[in-house]
Amino acid sequence: MKLGTVIGRVTLSRSVDSLKGGRFLLVSPFSREQFAAGLDAPAAMGKDPSLVVYDDLGAGVRQVVGYEEGREAAQPFVQPTPVDAINIALVDEMFYSPWKG
Repeated sequence: MKLGTVIGRVTLSRSVDSLKGGRFLLVSPFSREQFAAGLDAPAAMGKDPSLVVYDDLGAGVRQVVGYEEGREAAQPFVQPTPVDAINIALVDEMFYSPWKG
């Protein structure tokens, strides 16, 4: 699981039937500096490229989410579904304690 900040929503004119009930979000992956700043810091864009994530949990803009990429993202669907990233968690609290050794 990776963490990222929701920076926007994607609007579709058409969708595959198996994706009904969810929506797509634009997510900026967390950088090491964002982990150190914590959830109270102003939302900033990470250095990595943003990605589109399928969401059926109801995440909003500026919220921190946990997402999974790759083949694992399609596992929750009964039928084969063209999804490469899926939201799997809404983050309420985060503790970051880097190893100093």
